[in-house]
Amino acid sequence: MLETTALPRIAPLSPPLDTRYQVETPEGIDLPLRPAGLMVRALAFTIDLGLRGLILGLLLIVLAFLGKLGAGLGSILLFGIGWWYMVLFEVLNQGRSPGKQWMGLRVVQDDGTPVGWSASLLRNLLRFVDLLPFGYFLGAISCLQHPTFKRLGDLAAGTLVIYSEQKLSRPNLPDAQPRRPAFALTLTEQRAILGFAERQGELSAARITELATILAQPLQVPAPRAVVELNGIARGLLGPT
Repeated sequence: MLETTALPRIAPLSPPLDTRYQVETPEGIDLPLRPAGLMVRALAFTIDLGLRGLILGLLLIVLAFLGKLGAGLGSILLFGIGWWYMVLFEVLNQGRSPGKQWMGLRVVQDDGTPVGWSASLLRNLLRFVDLLPFGYFLGAISCLQHPTFKRLGDLAAGTLVIYSEQKLSRPNLPDAQPRRPAFALTLTEQRAILGFAERQGELSAARITELATILAQPLQVPAPRAVVELNGIARGLLGPT
């Protein structure tokens, strides 16, 4: 009778660390967002703080010449800029104050939609709580502990500070007459042809000819016309520009 020995059980691997925040739009599309961490947010806040101080300083210098009227107006400006600077920029500038825009950040709702007046006002009114007991202590602790780096104001308002995704631009392809391949191409083949066309400006003539000859073989393209034909197929794949 054969003896069986129990094989050691291997613990399942834990999922890799991922800072992407996935939301689903009402249309059922998964939208990946990249939350911004503590340091980049602190730099953005410092830039905004410096700009507010500069604006207030210049305005108070001008108002100083108006005597008591200037002092009264200065108090109003101090309140308005101190409390509404962030709100106005976040709501009217796609969630971006000057500091956030400089650092490539913006504020959105938890579902990825643009931040509204009530949410922006709430997250900024609660900023004084994040400042307690000194130097943004509670806000920093909250950011470090939360998986999407939310401070207390973000938790209350249902907002999220994310990196602004760069707009994708269409690649520059060599001038060629759009052509259709002799047969349907797989996704890998399409990527290879587009990659070849996009990188031609970085390659020598000999390297271009070499790569074109390799790509032309399975596509039934004659070697002498490989470069022209491949560029035409790439144009056809990309569509009209």
